[in-house]
Amino acid sequence: TLAGGQLARRYNIPFRTSNVNASNAVDAQAAYESGMSLWAAFMAHGNFIHHGAGWLEGGLVASFEKMIVDAEMIQGMIETMQPITVNDAEIGIEAMADVGPGGHFFGTQHTLDRYENAFYAPMLSDWRNFETWEEAGSPDATTRANKIWKQLLADFKAPPLDPAILEELETFVAKRKAEGGVHDN
Repeated sequence: TLAGGQLARRYNIPFRTSNVNASNAVDAQAAYESGMSLWAAFMAHGNFIHHGAGWLEGGLVASFEKMIVDAEMIQGMIETMQPITVNDAEIGIEAMADVGPGGHFFGTQHTLDRYENAFYAPMLSDWRNFETWEEAGSPDATTRANKIWKQLLADFKAPPLDPAILEELETFVAKRKAEGGVHDN
């Protein structure tokens, strides 16, 4: 993947990569194989990550839970690749001078202006301590991912679509099904 990305940049052509794993379940194997595949795709500067999320068994199985796990990894990687602003305002030189040794920054304007978006907040990872997590029923990542995708589907609201476009799309799909022998069941 990394060499392919270098060749694509050398010859100025688009580069497609993928998130591949051979696991049959949403487990540690799926996570570490996808993690390595995704990091390689990101570091290779792929223009398109084909099958970026949700795949298992080399693409023969799709999983809603794996989609959530992969989306979490991709979001974290994107966050990691964001440039860091380094200037006097962001470093907080004035805030440090105002607080002084032994003080805290929780109530300073510098902190109040930044605390809501200073850190990446994952949708899936559980950062509670062990006791609190255990009291909540010890839900593992797959259980949490299952709950998240179901909630996302329950909350889905279709975007507005011109009725003429919808009719055209439905006609197109019906025609293709008839041509390809695809059944509705």
